[in-house]
Amino acid sequence: MKTDASEAFADIPQNRTLMAEKLTKDAPVKPQIVHGLQTITQVFENYKPTVDVDFEDADGMSKKETLHFNGLEDFGVKGITEQSEFLKDFATQKDEYFKIMKQLKSNKILKSALADPDAKAALLDAINGMIAELKSNK
Repeated sequence: MKTDASEAFADIPQNRTLMAEKLTKDAPVKPQIVHGLQTITQVFENYKPTVDVDFEDADGMSKKETLHFNGLEDFGVKGITEQSEFLKDFATQKDEYFKIMKQLKSNKILKSALADPDAKAALLDAINGMIAELKSNK
């Protein structure tokens, strides 16, 4: 007779929630049982989970930040990005690149200028001139 694997586990009543998760970076020296935590918010308030993250930019420079988790929403892309200056900068840069891509795909005059080698060279010269001017005004 073959038994179903689920028969080995007792069902949790529908009015209860079982949550098993590591919420601290290091295991405690002496584990402690915490009673009375009834909600996810209370669990986060009790354990105050954080993580130290080393970010590395395109130049190889390292930047260390500590991320804090006060609720489940802090684990998503938006929650992590909002608390990290490093990631906010990258998100802004990404948005700018997407705007440029959209402009490049939809601007017919620009597309035709890029297709013509002489017009493309003139456009690149103009852009390089603007970059040089911006750098000299720092």
